[in-house]
Amino acid sequence: MTMITFTQENIRFTCRVVGVAIDEGRILLHKAEDDDFWALPGGRAELLEPATATLRREMVEELGIEVDVVRLLWLVENFFQYRELNYHELGLYFLMRVPAGWPQRTAQGPFLGDEHGVRLFFQWFPLEALPSMRVYPSFLASGLCDLPPTPQHIVHTDV
Repeated sequence: MTMITFTQENIRFTCRVVGVAIDEGRILLHKAEDDDFWALPGGRAELLEPATATLRREMVEELGIEVDVVRLLWLVENFFQYRELNYHELGLYFLMRVPAGWPQRTAQGPFLGDEHGVRLFFQWFPLEALPSMRVYPSFLASGLCDLPPTPQHIVHTDV
């Protein structure tokens, strides 16, 4: 399939589907080996692929697990710079549940995942730790502690 992403000069547009896994007051975050910030797990949507299917596919690819997609939390127009590109990202953020018997559900430290050869570090963090962490998009530091009851549209810029 074809990822919904394209680059024109130094601007990249992408459609990203994101999973929000909250378990016992902790949130699952990940980062690439060479990044100095954390983000929610997810990945790029493919043409003709429903967003919930994208999220399920990405969690199988990155973590080897089947997740339950609960509901849409946010539709985010996210603008930021990353690795010398200006991004215009359309993000669909879904609340998801990881399997009850998944061994990493109770992990106390980081564990590894993989995305097409890129080592990913996953870790559970207490929700109350988010304001003191470098997490992107930055609205998540407060947004994850107070999930919206119905889907919200957010236009967000990180500088």
